[in-house]
Amino acid sequence: MQDMALYAITAEGCHPGSDLIEVMEAALRGGADMLQYRDKHSEPQQRLEKAQALRRLTRRYGVPLIVNDDVELALAAEADGVHLGQGDLPLAAARRRLGRDRLIGISTHALAEAREAEAGGADYIGAGPVYPTGTKPDAAPVTPAYVQAVAAEIRIPHVAIGGITTANVAEVLEAGARCISAVSAIVGSPDAERVSRTLAERVRAHRGEADAARRIMLNGREEQVQARTLGELLRRRGLHGRRLVIELDGRIVPQPQWAQERLSAGARVELVHFVGGG
Repeated sequence: MQDMALYAITAEGCHPGSDLIEVMEAALRGGADMLQYRDKHSEPQQRLEKAQALRRLTRRYGVPLIVNDDVELALAAEADGVHLGQGDLPLAAARRRLGRDRLIGISTHALAEAREAEAGGADYIGAGPVYPTGTKPDAAPVTPAYVQAVAAEIRIPHVAIGGITTANVAEVLEAGARCISAVSAIVGSPDAERVSRTLAERVRAHRGEADAARRIMLNGREEQVQARTLGELLRRRGLHGRRLVIELDGRIVPQPQWAQERLSAGARVELVHFVGGG
């Protein structure tokens, strides 16, 4: 998760009349590298069906799927983890149910909560809401000062969230955020792909990575690439969703690891299109 830049979250109320999967796929095409399914209104069977559809989508793009609040739904949909609020299932109980192989994120609004989440074994925390937000109208903004405090002290990954837009993301990044989440700014936009791309590029540029091109050997040819992971390389090459066997420096990389597998300078990558037969 240390390499994540943009964490997209569903909010169907922000795009009435537009299909959930189409909107979230646009966010993924734009560069979102983590997706959370958040749904407080649908019936249980509908939530399962939507979560499963998002699971299929995120697998095509090689990005993790997180389910908000509901551990059992996360398991049923084969999601990569769950995100819990301060009033949800305790972290320890969620870890017992999910095991060590799935991610658990915790919403925090104060340093005491962030410290508790880190000490309790959370994989990441949300820090926010940074600004006023319509998705949580009753929550008091923590301001960029909280992001700065978290960045200075908390060692696990943190995601700045709440009211973040292309207009104010620079202030959040200056406070120390290395990953941001935007909800209505992305899914409420008529061009979710463009907004996602703008936000992701600004985060990565601020981290000094956008221009950090590296030379790798790709299928026997030396190429200069900006992708930082195998998953990003596939997205940039238009290969997401393809049936591939990928070899990195002489070893086969399982598909679930593509999104996190780092590409270092000089890496040797072989992409083999897999064709099944009977």
